[in-house]
Amino acid sequence: MTALEQYISSYFGVPEEDVAAISSYFKPQQLRKQEYYLKAGQVCDTLSFQHSGLTRFFVQLPEKEVTQWIGTPAYFMTDLNGLMFGKPSRWSIQALEDCELFTIHKKDYLALGEQMPAWHELEKKFIARCFTYMEDRVFNLLAMSAEQRYQWLFGQHPALFNQVPLQFLASMLGMTPETLSRIRKKQLM
Repeated sequence: MTALEQYISSYFGVPEEDVAAISSYFKPQQLRKQEYYLKAGQVCDTLSFQHSGLTRFFVQLPEKEVTQWIGTPAYFMTDLNGLMFGKPSRWSIQALEDCELFTIHKKDYLALGEQMPAWHELEKKFIARCFTYMEDRVFNLLAMSAEQRYQWLFGQHPALFNQVPLQFLASMLGMTPETLSRIRKKQLM
């Protein structure tokens, strides 16, 4: 079983006989360091499983750049607004290091739904997980202190703090790089 098949099976509870059929629609894709998966203003027509590497979801505002998320291995990535509704993305997605992806294009995504009725249940679970994860992120930004947000991210992805520039992590956590440095220093004491 490939990493993609294991993830589909464990994350969504898909029966083994359906896993191979679903994964056959996903094609290998390489994304080199600094290469864009998606640029703001483009319509995203793909869904990718990130097998290796790190990606950054960000927006360039007139006064600053804001990192929304750092994509890590074993997660799916897309811009749902583009994939589901054909709307241009607000976000850019760029590789922070070389990445291996498994990608399905929208036409195959739709064909999969026609050929495999179980796909619609998987799709609902995927979108529900995306939504609840975003709810958690909003809650964290609104209800947690900067130190609590740091502890939450560090608990989820400790390796990021050695792999990703701190200004990206600070932006993602809704704080300045100076605040993040202060919190990290305090945690290390």
